[in-house]
Amino acid sequence: MKTNDYVKYITQTVVKYMDQPKDERKKNRMEKRESKPDFIYRWFGLVPYYIMGKMKQRKE
Repeated sequence: MKTNDYVKYITQTVVKYMDQPKDERKKNRMEKRESKPDFIYRWFGLVPYYIMGKMKQRKE
């Protein structure tokens, strides 16, 4: 990708973002946050959930 193409892409992205109403931007951000998996799951997979589940079973 040449420099001109990159600058053009960034400019289009910024303009598109700025043209959206503020409420829509907030809504998009919240939807993006909610759709992301938990931090532990993203970084370590299912192992921490398995360990936490076993620990809860022992307490009960």
